[in-house]
Amino acid sequence: MCISEADFHYIRDLVYRISGNVLENDKSYLVESRLDGLLRAEGFSSFAELVAAMRQQPRNGLHWHVVEAMTTSETYFFRDIYPFELLKTSLIPELMNQRVHTNRLNIWCAAAASGQEPYSILMLLRDQFPSLSNWEINLLATDISTKMLDRCIEGRYSQMEINRGLPATYVVKYFERRGLEWQVKEELRRMLKVRQANLAESWPALPMMDIIFLRNVLIYFDIDVKRAVMNRVRKILQPDGYLFLGGAETALNIDQGFERIQVGRGVCYRLRG
Repeated sequence: MCISEADFHYIRDLVYRISGNVLENDKSYLVESRLDGLLRAEGFSSFAELVAAMRQQPRNGLHWHVVEAMTTSETYFFRDIYPFELLKTSLIPELMNQRVHTNRLNIWCAAAASGQEPYSILMLLRDQFPSLSNWEINLLATDISTKMLDRCIEGRYSQMEINRGLPATYVVKYFERRGLEWQVKEELRRMLKVRQANLAESWPALPMMDIIFLRNVLIYFDIDVKRAVMNRVRKILQPDGYLFLGGAETALNIDQGFERIQVGRGVCYRLRG
């Protein structure tokens, strides 16, 4: 089923207005593939019918379902292993020394998708830093998609998802079998705080963060949205805190308030000065 140029432009503009995600003009095939299931589920026989219904109504659940369907939610456990190695070898030990009087760490996964990233962090903290069991660990997972956040809360993953990046020892220690799926044990699920947040719009009130994971999301924004997001990040990152971006992302030429730190093959950012 093909989408007309006018209907594609409507959806492209809608997705940008709500989420900040940029759809290039040659991405009509992506709209067709990602919205095909939604089209059928909502009972529309064509993209023209879907867009006509959306044009006739103010922003509602249907508009939001379209934006969710067009939002990329690719993730897996310990993705691009180097950020987690950097946490283990350098950043967590350093922050533990600096926070010894408060015994508190605030960590934010800002585009958590289905939860593999925040659960990877929790497993690493539990496995490598047992003394943190006496600390207050506030790990916040946010995403634009409420469907993805439901998956974060449930913490259930298919065998294929488990096989992508997760050490077998962690499966044994931190998961329980649930039929054909695996579920994160309740003690870890209780540690994860989950909230809906749209990075391109107003953010919820957030505490000052020691570590922010903002990985593989800036690549979908244009320069204006990138700068707005990084400006907000700068305001809630502790002066000695750390920011992680995706492997194809950089703060250079976006926000001069950050400096790049590289340890081995791990890269992160911190505030200048």
